[in-house]
Amino acid sequence: MNNVLDHLKEIVSDVTTAAEAGTLEQVLENIAEVSRKLVQARYAALGVPDSDGSLQYFKTAGITPEEAQRIAHLPKGDGLLGVLMREHKALRLERMQDDERAAGFCEGHPVMTSLLGVPIQAGERLFGILYLCDRIDGRPFSEEDEALIEIVAGYAALAIAGSHLREQQRRLTLLEERERISMELHDGVIQSLYAIGMSLELARTAETSQDIVYAKAVSGLNVVIEDIRRYIMNLNTDDRQPSTIRDCLREMITRLHIPQSLNVEIEAPDSYPPFTGMTFEAVCRIVHEAVSNVIRHSDAHNLAISVHENAKTFQVVIADDGKGFVVDRTDSRKGLGLHNIQQRVLVYGGQVEINTAPGQGTRLIITLPV
Repeated sequence: MNNVLDHLKEIVSDVTTAAEAGTLEQVLENIAEVSRKLVQARYAALGVPDSDGSLQYFKTAGITPEEAQRIAHLPKGDGLLGVLMREHKALRLERMQDDERAAGFCEGHPVMTSLLGVPIQAGERLFGILYLCDRIDGRPFSEEDEALIEIVAGYAALAIAGSHLREQQRRLTLLEERERISMELHDGVIQSLYAIGMSLELARTAETSQDIVYAKAVSGLNVVIEDIRRYIMNLNTDDRQPSTIRDCLREMITRLHIPQSLNVEIEAPDSYPPFTGMTFEAVCRIVHEAVSNVIRHSDAHNLAISVHENAKTFQVVIADDGKGFVVDRTDSRKGLGLHNIQQRVLVYGGQVEINTAPGQGTRLIITLPV
């Protein structure tokens, strides 16, 4: 009994360690090596079938790189390997060449005699085939060997499934990162460029010195260039000194180049935000987008930005006295502005409330959980 428990502990430990590899192929190779050592086999291999009945992955243990180079081709899922893939049952043979289902070995393949093969599956789903050849002591594989390898296969199914999930998560993360960068380029860079262009256009009729306007535009362009550099270099992290909520909002307003016809008031605490730097940067970009919409579309004379927070929520209210609009006719497909705001807030578990009507201004309330 103690011997069995020791084997089980060894299997769990070894397979768990094997499953911690970075890629699926490394996981497969590690499991093959763990299995080979467990029953003292000379060779081991793990194949993962594809949708066409062949093998998507095939990893070996016990074969040297020189031996691998001499093999004419990798298995194609025929012969005894195909039997394992079709029948999903363990197969133990003292001399595989005597089995009529055997397809033989290709040119350059090492000579192998005995076989122990088991399916790697969870329920009805087949994740792979694990098979071993030739015990080092020359004896045939035993029932105990078969039982141990079946236990390994059970844990291996979980390990492979987990590796599949990690691969999918990495792909989803990449897609989400692309979406994030797309929104940030629109919310930050594109809006800043629009504001700079608008200020340059107004410079022709403004009473302010054109030199001052151009200097502000150049400064704004330098900030935009820095933003683009951080996006491209994937440096969009909070490596700067933390700023208070009020300072961040004031900086954001400065970068937007507010026209002289719009009066902006900010009511925000002079304290640090209750979020990480990355999260609060996203919050500022949400406000940035909302204020940009006011500048472009509302024809407002007054804009008030206020922040309210407690132990559970962080709320930003953006209110203007502009022309307003009919919410029911808002189609996010016609512009990324409102859509991006809603998507960003949703990512952080918050909600957006819009109170507006034609001729009555707009009040946008963004609430995020702390």
